[in-house]
Amino acid sequence: MEIRTGLPKPWRGPGRRAVLAMGLALAMPVAAPAAQQTISMVVAASPGTGVDILARAISQQLAMRSGIAAVVDNRPGASGNIGADHVARSKPDGSTLLVAATTFATNAAVNHALPYDPIKDFAPVALLGTGTLCLAVPASFPANTLADFIAKAKAEPGKINYASPGNGTPQHLAMELFKQEAGIDLFHVPFKGTGGAINDLSGGHVSAMIVPLHTVMSLVKGGKLKILAVMSGERVPSLPTVPTFRELGYDQVQVDVWYGLLAPAGTPTAVIDRLNGEVNEALKNPEVIAGLAKQGIEPQGGTPGRMANVLAAEIKRWPPVVRAAQIKAD
Repeated sequence: MEIRTGLPKPWRGPGRRAVLAMGLALAMPVAAPAAQQTISMVVAASPGTGVDILARAISQQLAMRSGIAAVVDNRPGASGNIGADHVARSKPDGSTLLVAATTFATNAAVNHALPYDPIKDFAPVALLGTGTLCLAVPASFPANTLADFIAKAKAEPGKINYASPGNGTPQHLAMELFKQEAGIDLFHVPFKGTGGAINDLSGGHVSAMIVPLHTVMSLVKGGKLKILAVMSGERVPSLPTVPTFRELGYDQVQVDVWYGLLAPAGTPTAVIDRLNGEVNEALKNPEVIAGLAKQGIEPQGGTPGRMANVLAAEIKRWPPVVRAAQIKAD
C-alpha cells in the first residue's frame, strides 16, 4: 500500500525517503526514561543511633542536591555483622552501600569467624565523620588528673573498675589500649549498652569509662562527672583545659569514633568517584554540620583513598590489643 505524504508525485529522491523515515519515527511512541536507581544505605544499627542519624542526614542531602533516591535500611544484629554481610553480598553497582562505624574494625579483631572480609569484600567511598572519646570518672573519684588516676591504679592493682557498653566494643578496646600503654591493671565491668554504663558511672557505682565526649557533657556541666583526658589528636574547643593522652606521653592512645561509607568490592571506580563527590558536597552543608555536631560528630570527607587508609590502619591496630587483653567474642 502506498504511503501518501501529500507531496507532489514527481518528488521521489533520497530526500523524500528521509522525510518519510522522520515521520514514522515521530509517530512511534517514545520510550519512557529508565526509573532512577534507588540507593540503599545500610546501617547495621537501630534507628536513632549516631550512625543512623548520620546516614539519614547524608541521604536527605543526596535527594535534595542531586535528586538521588537514597533510603536508610536498618539491619542491626550480631554486632553489625548482619548489615555488613548483606552489603558484601550485594551487586557491586553502587545501589547498596554500608554506613560503617568503628565497630566494623573492632569486630574483625574480636570475631575471627566473620562471614565477610572487611578489606577484600568492600570498596571505600568516603570518610564521613569522627567523634571524640574521653576518660570520664565520677566527680567524687579521688583523681583530678590522668597522672593521679594512673598513680592510684598502680597503687591498687585490679581494684579500680571501669565500665563499657559491652565486651569487644570500641570503648572496651580503647581502655585496654590505655591500660597496656600505661602499665596499669583495671577491672572490666561490661554492660549491655551505653546508657546503663553511664548511669552507674555518674552514680559512682563504677570508677571510670571511656565514652564519647558528647554523651557525657551534660553530666560534666552538672558536676556529676569529670573528664581527665581526651583521646583526640588535639584538645577539644569545648574543654580547652583538658589535655589529650598524646600530650601527656601516651602517643598510641589516640582513638576516634569514626564513620565511613563503603560499597561492595568490584564497584566501578566511576561509580565510587561520583558517590564520593556527592557525599563530600553533602558534608559541607551547614545544616548537616550543625546536626552532626549535636551528635558529637565532626564531618570529614576526602578521597576514597583517605577512607581506605583509615580502614586499613584500624583493621591492623586492634588485633594485638585483643590478644594482649585476651578478649573473646561473646
